[in-house]
Amino acid sequence: MTPDPADLTARLLEAARAAGAEAADAVAVEATSVSVAVRDGKLEEAERAEGVEVGLRVLMGQRQACVAASDTSADTFAMMAERAVAMAREAPEDPWIGLADPSEIATEWDLVALDLIDPGPEPAPAALEEAARDCEAAARAVPGITRTDRVGAGYSRRRLHIAASNGFSGGYGRTGHGISCTAITGDGTAMERDHFGDSRLHAADLMAPSEIGRIAAERTLARAGARQPKTGRFPVLFDERVAASLVSHLLGAISGSAIARGASWARGLLGQPVLPDGLDLTENPLRLRGPASRPFDAEGLATRPRTIVAGGILTGWTLDLATARKLGLASTASAARGPAAPPSPAVSNVALTQGTRSPAELMRDMGTGLLVTSMIGATINPTTGDYSRGAAGLWIENGEPAYPVNELTVAGNLIGMLRSVVPANDARPHLASVVPSLLVEGLTIAGG
Repeated sequence: MTPDPADLTARLLEAARAAGAEAADAVAVEATSVSVAVRDGKLEEAERAEGVEVGLRVLMGQRQACVAASDTSADTFAMMAERAVAMAREAPEDPWIGLADPSEIATEWDLVALDLIDPGPEPAPAALEEAARDCEAAARAVPGITRTDRVGAGYSRRRLHIAASNGFSGGYGRTGHGISCTAITGDGTAMERDHFGDSRLHAADLMAPSEIGRIAAERTLARAGARQPKTGRFPVLFDERVAASLVSHLLGAISGSAIARGASWARGLLGQPVLPDGLDLTENPLRLRGPASRPFDAEGLATRPRTIVAGGILTGWTLDLATARKLGLASTASAARGPAAPPSPAVSNVALTQGTRSPAELMRDMGTGLLVTSMIGATINPTTGDYSRGAAGLWIENGEPAYPVNELTVAGNLIGMLRSVVPANDARPHLASVVPSLLVEGLTIAGG
């Protein structure tokens, strides 16, 4: 019988108390995943995984240690607790760590309102295989596609429970359905590939496999015959599929971990403009069917929507308890953790204000420049915001796509880039990062 995560965390806390821990918290994750992959119309791979992982954090004064295991026996729990206590006694002191005060912890939440679990049965492997075959067939049916690399379909179900010696105990689950396709055109040095996929919490929301295959094929064909672009300063339109990376750099820079270390290019920007006037960046951990929704954070604090950037102005940092204490602020209920590590700040579902123009309209306005559709590698200076990334996409002439480009580098500085972004209106609302295509003026493009 599958262990109950709530029971596992309770047993871990009891083991910690027996080992002499002054305070402790525990996390248990029970997960199931099924995936299939096809190639050339034949089943290539079928996998199923089931497992439980547990983690224990022990605090001895202002010292802490974490241990994790996948065995749930009583002997293992006792050994984990003893080792964690011994490790904590030897760990360096950290004046900012500690559990939440009992008055701060969440006591009630509405999992039904979040709707994170698909009530339907686990899909049969044959059904996943059929979806993958349909997806591949649709991609191969597009003229110009020579083959596919990997086409897959999968399902996952995950249950998490967190408990702590301050009295908090809570858990929630999440399901996932996904289909993805990588298509190829050309051969040898002329070979190009691209991909598309869709993942949702509920199967009913998932795109049709044939649509996913078609889009993957069209993306691939758009890259055929790619060459290096001109070198110089040009406007760059970051396609919706990569635009969220710009926002992720901002979110990383305002993380309490980076701010507390003084290692962030945003450290002096609190209360200052970081986006154009009128743009908001919001977080909603309570979004219906949100990929990153959660009723409470990893320290048992109730989550809530917040506005990270209001009208272009940065309103605050992303904080867990430790970074909040170090900065003399309150936690934003943003703690996240895995079984083997202590909490650290992380955001959930975020959304950037959309614009009124389509990507095609922004292209017409930019005249000559670059549409970035994929990115590889990154050189980001965390303290200055200097930005350089490898990219590929389409060269724009007279406001229209002219030819595909690759083997290029886009460079600038994140502070100026984010202050000048012009959003399109094409963000996909079901993603964890709801960010539209973003136009940035005057970036340096290094090509041929």
